[in-house]
Amino acid sequence: MAYEPYATLRDYNTYGYDVISDGKLEKRLKQASRHIDSLTFNRIIGKGFDNLTSFQQEIVKECTCELANFEYENEDVIQSVLQNYSINGVSMSFGSSWNVMVQNGVAIMRTTYAKLMQTGLCSLSLRW
Repeated sequence: MAYEPYATLRDYNTYGYDVISDGKLEKRLKQASRHIDSLTFNRIIGKGFDNLTSFQQEIVKECTCELANFEYENEDVIQSVLQNYSINGVSMSFGSSWNVMVQNGVAIMRTTYAKLMQTGLCSLSLRW
């Protein structure tokens, strides 16, 4: 069975996003879904998306769309091997900052991760 992303084109449009073109959207949503799996320790795959509560499903769909959009808009920075650099006194760093964090190897906005945590699927101490 093929891996299905947690959100669809319809979901993406429902949440008001229109940055990613239709031709690239499925690939981006699939990548974001894989990253959601990393952030939730594969609990969604283990339990099955349809077995989540409707609240959890809605949050996972929304976070998938947000993450896909974030990764698309910031691809160059995320893919960079540099963590920080400085030129003529101006510096830039990537990693944990006030609005972006790296969790389980996934760069994600703190607000998106906080929303995903509401599902209860991100806790290491949780036993499923």
